[in-house]
Amino acid sequence: MPEFTYTARSIDGTKVSGKMSANTERDVIGALSKQSLFPIQVLAPETRQAVSFGAGVSDQKIAVFYEQLASLLNNGVPLLRSLSILRDQTKIATLKTALDDVIGRVEDGENLSDAFHRHPKIFSEMAVNMARAGAEGGFLEDALSRVATFTEQAAELRGRTIGAMIYPAVLFSMGSVIVAVLLVYFVPKFESMFDTLRATGQLPWVTEVLLAFSTRIQFWGVPILILMLIAFFALRYQMQTPRGRLFFDGLKIKLPMLGNIFLNLSVARFCRVLGTLLKNGVPILKALDISREAAGNKVLSAAIGEASENITAGESLSVPLKKSGHFPHDVTEMLSVAEESNSLDSVLVNISDGLEKQTIRRLDLMVKLIEPLMLMVMAAVVLVVVIALLLPIMKMGSALE
Repeated sequence: MPEFTYTARSIDGTKVSGKMSANTERDVIGALSKQSLFPIQVLAPETRQAVSFGAGVSDQKIAVFYEQLASLLNNGVPLLRSLSILRDQTKIATLKTALDDVIGRVEDGENLSDAFHRHPKIFSEMAVNMARAGAEGGFLEDALSRVATFTEQAAELRGRTIGAMIYPAVLFSMGSVIVAVLLVYFVPKFESMFDTLRATGQLPWVTEVLLAFSTRIQFWGVPILILMLIAFFALRYQMQTPRGRLFFDGLKIKLPMLGNIFLNLSVARFCRVLGTLLKNGVPILKALDISREAAGNKVLSAAIGEASENITAGESLSVPLKKSGHFPHDVTEMLSVAEESNSLDSVLVNISDGLEKQTIRRLDLMVKLIEPLMLMVMAAVVLVVVIALLLPIMKMGSALE
């Protein structure tokens, strides 16, 4: 019988830690409850090192797998038979290889969650913990169905966010190329035509500025491009370091217009993962540890980590999150009410739904504003170039009359 390590609090708030032999994590929680102890954290015995085969699988495809597995189990098909059916029908080589290993381990008596845990590139930590909670509580099919729903929603939100930004990015890229071609190839052809006006001091100042800028771009264009590439790769390297990631994540949520969007998306992911895990019986500290990484922002992760420490000390979740200053005021207020009414899991999911809808509306509105703004900027730049070239030509024409 495996030995679990637990941390709990008594009725008077005293912290109690120890070890208990039990068949499942849920048995430990039940035994602690009978002793009038509130379980804060229950750690299962360490399993063997996780092994990952190949690359990952897209969110949409793994969500289909979870939903199909839940459907087969719900219709009375045994677990091993369900896994074998899905392995045989999948055309994704990476998933097929992983399922071969999962089936072999389940046949040897290993839990499904532990078998999933050995393929972290394919099965997320949330899926592993929910599969464990579902197996222990007898609602595995429901847990897998919820994982599928969450994965689909996360993929849809990510896809809508990326899709909304594609058109502005294309506009910016095309505009930059057009302006670069005008300055490097088109404008220099007129410089020799304007030598006479320049010598007599009649060349308009806007044309002088345009020609000077064009000359600088021709001379310094390649070095500037190289420096930009070096800066890009340097920033990319820094973003992969802990300090760099923390700095850029903090900067990202403070950007004008975009900052609130990035912040709300991260808070929504955190709330959805935490609510889903709590609803499926995962202890709050373990759920917080998983959901803090799901937020995708190191600043928020640090704030959630501090909240975990406060919960261990007997405080509520909403207070430290509010003190961090990174969570919206209405979110922390709703969390406070939910903790008092013991409905934290459902309220977290509702908060996530509301934030996602609000963020998508803001994102759509921002994109609608950016598109005409970028078109106007491009038109203004081209207009300045045309005016700068036409003014001296008109002066030369009038001088010939």
